[in-house]
Amino acid sequence: MTDAEFDILDELYFVTSFRDLQQRTSLGANDLEQHLRDMLEQGLVRCFWPDPDTELAYEPTSFGAVRQDCFFLASKEGLLQHNTR
Repeated sequence: MTDAEFDILDELYFVTSFRDLQQRTSLGANDLEQHLRDMLEQGLVRCFWPDPDTELAYEPTSFGAVRQDCFFLASKEGLLQHNTR
């Protein structure tokens, strides 16, 4: 887990929007997107769209188009890795 991924997970104990996550981590939109893609593929993060209650299955081809409107939450596995680092 990279330092940036650790910082992202630090913010995802509660459902958080992409925009809020970007502000809190000070990552650029493209960097944040790439880290989220990696974390979604590893099962460390869950994605919600169009609202914070509807989970969205990660689709690499369409994620970039909806990322700005998505919400994120650390998965159980993500929390476990975050807390054991």
